[in-house]
Amino acid sequence: MMFHDMRSLCAATCLAALAFSACAGPVLDRIKQTGKVVIAYRETSVPFSYLARAEGPPVGYAIDLCQRLVRAVAKKLEIGTLRVEYLLVDNATRISSVVEGHADLACESTTNTAERREKVAFTIPHYVTGARIVVRAGDPFNGLSDFRGRKLVSTTGTNPMRALDQGNRLHNQGILVGEVADHAQGILAVETGTADGFLMDEALLHGMVAARPDPSRLKIVGRYVTVEPLAIVLPRDDAAFKRIVDDEMRRLILSGEAAALHDQWFLQPIPPGGRSLHLKMPYLLKDFWKYPTDWVPN
Repeated sequence: MMFHDMRSLCAATCLAALAFSACAGPVLDRIKQTGKVVIAYRETSVPFSYLARAEGPPVGYAIDLCQRLVRAVAKKLEIGTLRVEYLLVDNATRISSVVEGHADLACESTTNTAERREKVAFTIPHYVTGARIVVRAGDPFNGLSDFRGRKLVSTTGTNPMRALDQGNRLHNQGILVGEVADHAQGILAVETGTADGFLMDEALLHGMVAARPDPSRLKIVGRYVTVEPLAIVLPRDDAAFKRIVDDEMRRLILSGEAAALHDQWFLQPIPPGGRSLHLKMPYLLKDFWKYPTDWVPN
């Protein structure tokens, strides 16, 4: 086989043999030089990535997975323990933080989409869910079709927001579509009556409802409006780094460790209030994890 330049030869060698000392890409080089991994996190993406205490580090299902990925990177590079630093991001900055090299991993609730894959890479999904609607418990909404002439909001820059806006325009659904800056504003808009419903990933809705002072004031309704394969985000420009992350995610899934972490965060009491989401593993995720891959159908 002929190679046109040494860069191609080195890339092929890295993929085949993971010869990190000679062929490490920019992410692994940066990690080795600094001795740290920077994890981007979200403030309110319960139970994936959030702040349980104002002064504490982020916690969550995705955070726990990423801590194991960091240990796998340290082991592969044979450099002992890596220091973890956290970077707070939001919908507008979570992708750019990875693209611009401010974060090595974004560990929260980002959906793997074709549009985003033009900028970043994703590892094997850690959750597969769909977007549903949270409304006030006493309101007569049962699904998307009940929102003609009513205000339904979603979070700016998210897959549910794009699906809501496109579906409303293309199918003449007559919904008064609105945007909120973050998930917390969406829940608050429903509680205060400035919106009739908030569309977002079901798992996130359960987490946010459980964290409210009185969860009984809210209910989640409707069929899935979208299907959301959520995955940890990493840079596109380091194949060797991605190989480590993918291999460790696959090991966590096939060994049952990922399922145990899922049950810890979705079936057991979680901070700060000690409430459980009571969410069993979705059948979509169970099926996907039978043959774990980073390929998703969108």
